[in-house]
Amino acid sequence: MLTFAEELFLLALDDRQGALRPMPVLALEYALAGAVVTELAFHNRVDTDLTHLTVVDPTPTGDLLLDGVLKELAAEPRQHSLHAWLESLSDEARQIQDKVLHQLMARGILKCEDRRILWVFHCRRYPLLDNHEIKEVCARLRDLILGEDIPTPRDAVLISLADACRLLNHLLSREERAQAQPRINALAKLDLVGQEVAKTVRNISQAIALAAAGAP
Repeated sequence: MLTFAEELFLLALDDRQGALRPMPVLALEYALAGAVVTELAFHNRVDTDLTHLTVVDPTPTGDLLLDGVLKELAAEPRQHSLHAWLESLSDEARQIQDKVLHQLMARGILKCEDRRILWVFHCRRYPLLDNHEIKEVCARLRDLILGEDIPTPRDAVLISLADACRLLNHLLSREERAQAQPRINALAKLDLVGQEVAKTVRNISQAIALAAAGAP
């Protein structure tokens, strides 16, 4: 089974271009941080609410990415809020993304290609070796959003994180999105971490818009 971070990255990947889709500023960084924290919660390693994120079991999971973050969380002597940890881990987004990529390549899902555009600009692409996984996750989320089935806790988390990154726009037509928006909102509210990620991304986007409006 793929992790939250792996499925989220596949959703963020334009499989025709082998590159990441356009997303709000810092959306993927915060969402990947949220994906890792939530995965640790599902492994019963951390517990969180809006006020505190607490390590309840520092035992390694066997996953290099999760265990690196778990070690970092356990080493902090003071308690911090979920928002504070998401902000801290989002600063490590490049390392988290690289580890997710390596895991997907190790699974035989992606490969890495280095190219140069006009022999000047370095460009890295991640074409799919096997698109079964990305088709499966896209079809699963579409069926859940457009249907009436109760999602599993894992799918509710993924829908919440994908919605925060505006990735559901690539799964649904404009008409489908408008029709399904109340259900998307209801499903996204089932996940505390996804709500916090979405709120942070909205605040960042609003701050950038205000700054741009005030620029000379």
